[in-house]
Amino acid sequence: MATEHATAEQFTTWAARAKEMTDAALCYSIRDCHQAAKAMASFNPIKEGYYRDEASVYHQELSRRLAA
Repeated sequence: MATEHATAEQFTTWAARAKEMTDAALCYSIRDCHQAAKAMASFNPIKEGYYRDEASVYHQELSRRLAA
């Protein structure tokens, strides 16, 4: 059975992808992940967390850029 939790490999992939994204793309992806998480909230809480984790990685990259 495949896990629905985010793996360490996925966090690494998201971080690498985030470094290549424009600020606008990061903002879009953060919003998209939050919408997906909201849609999963009552349906699949584990998948909700997965999307929130992905949004968090993108938000960290955007915050790093804005602080520089």
